[in-house]
Amino acid sequence: MLSNCLSLHPHHHALLFSNPKPKIFSTLKTKPYYNSTLPQNKCNTFSPFAMTSSSSSSGGDHHHHQSLFFEPDPTLTNDDLKPTTSDQRTFTGLEMASLWVGLVVGVPTYYLAGSLVDLGMAWWQGIATVVAANVILLFPLVLTGHPGTKYGISFPVLARSSFGIRGAHIPTLLRALVGCGWYGIETWIGGEAIFLLLPETVKQSTLAKPLPWLGTSPVEFACFIVFWSAQLGIVWRGIDGIRELEKYSAPILILLTCCLLTWSYVNAGGFGHMLSLSSSLSNSEFWSLFFPSLTANISFWATLALNIPDFTRYAKTQKDQIIGQAGLPIFMGAFTFVGLAVTSSTKVIFGTLISNPIQLLGAIGGVWTKILAIVGISLATITTNIAANVVAPANALVNLSPSKFTFRKGAMLTALLGIAFQPWRLLQSSESFVYTWLVGYSALMGPIGGIILVDYYLIRKADLSVRDLYTLSPKGTYYYSGGYNLAAVAALIVGILPVVPGFLNKVGVLGSVGGVFTVIYNNAWFISFFSSGIFYLMVSYVKRNRDNQQQMEPLLPQS
Repeated sequence: MLSNCLSLHPHHHALLFSNPKPKIFSTLKTKPYYNSTLPQNKCNTFSPFAMTSSSSSSGGDHHHHQSLFFEPDPTLTNDDLKPTTSDQRTFTGLEMASLWVGLVVGVPTYYLAGSLVDLGMAWWQGIATVVAANVILLFPLVLTGHPGTKYGISFPVLARSSFGIRGAHIPTLLRALVGCGWYGIETWIGGEAIFLLLPETVKQSTLAKPLPWLGTSPVEFACFIVFWSAQLGIVWRGIDGIRELEKYSAPILILLTCCLLTWSYVNAGGFGHMLSLSSSLSNSEFWSLFFPSLTANISFWATLALNIPDFTRYAKTQKDQIIGQAGLPIFMGAFTFVGLAVTSSTKVIFGTLISNPIQLLGAIGGVWTKILAIVGISLATITTNIAANVVAPANALVNLSPSKFTFRKGAMLTALLGIAFQPWRLLQSSESFVYTWLVGYSALMGPIGGIILVDYYLIRKADLSVRDLYTLSPKGTYYYSGGYNLAAVAALIVGILPVVPGFLNKVGVLGSVGGVFTVIYNNAWFISFFSSGIFYLMVSYVKRNRDNQQQMEPLLPQS
């Protein structure tokens, strides 16, 4: 029987009851979240925020524990930002893998390797580039997912540890901005699928002709709005609706992908044409194309590599989040192979290459084909769009103002901003999509990822104080200078600035830049990731040594 003095807080922090050790680094020491020597003469309240603050000394083995019972600052939390409870941790490894299948199977992924072949690569070089990029990206995905599972915190809350309680708005809003752009792009693709179903009389009408001021036709814009509206029902159900959607959609998407591959194989008489596609590039030309292409493919999921804690916080264990994500390079390689095989077969079947799957399904014709196309493309687009492009912006807006925004309100604003991005303009050419959009925003995602990983693993040794993540007290570990970690902000600027000249040249603002800036831009994610991470590490160590010296000075004998 429970003592009458013991009260249980309704929001139990899962890690107060089960604290599995991280499986990524066996050398990391898991520290207790509560003081085992609680005063016997006081009532004890168990809540997500009733825990100790443990801070490591320079030696890393001595910890100062303090019993800290507190209420989180209301401006920093609501139900969407609190650490997940044990009941909320329902994602198994299979469900995490299903999430990635739903994310991978989509029109942009289908087009990735094909666009590289169009630029002169051999078929196997295109697939190898995609797989290599995702193998590289798997490391930051798993590493950034670790604190989500260990502490049950989302990306905006994790960002508070490195950028500061208030400074966290900078990386989360930058991530949100990119998410809104992607939301618009994916929704436009879904609208194209609806346009495919329309009768020819509508497609040939005056309303189907582009308007210069709009940049597209009224009919296509209307299809875009219809698909935009249809997604809101799933968004409204929150994270549980997203989990169910991904879980049950994955096998359907795999089946439809296999059907498309089988159709192309039978009608083209095999994959001989694809296998005969050799590289039209010289050795130097290949490498000059390879690195920007690798960067573009890393950028494809670099957004998720930042806010993956938004999902891993619902994973049952670290093993589940790692196994669930380990299949990403395989999924990407397999689906880009399908995209290449089907695209190359269209040359044999129709006499011309059709790289857009929506146009391909329109060319195949038939009522059932169109219906199947609508189901498949809509499902593929929605599963990718909602998981990849709604969760992060919605959580960023909740973090910005927990009292005004809920997950649902944040998702609604994300959807509205997706229209403002005018995605039909971003998709006008493969070059503007791959080398302006993908490579361009990688200069924002790279430095944020580098700073967060250096802070979590090299500076804090994977040890966070959950209490201090939810307080505005100037004495809090993550308050820094007025709530901003100036070292992180400076490191972010250091990572972004070198890429700016190359970006301005790519969008036509600058006529010409030096060759070195072109190289930097083509490798934007790598250069920004490592330059920001290294700069932040150096500044943090200098600051720590200075602080330690100032603490030692009063102890020195006076001359």
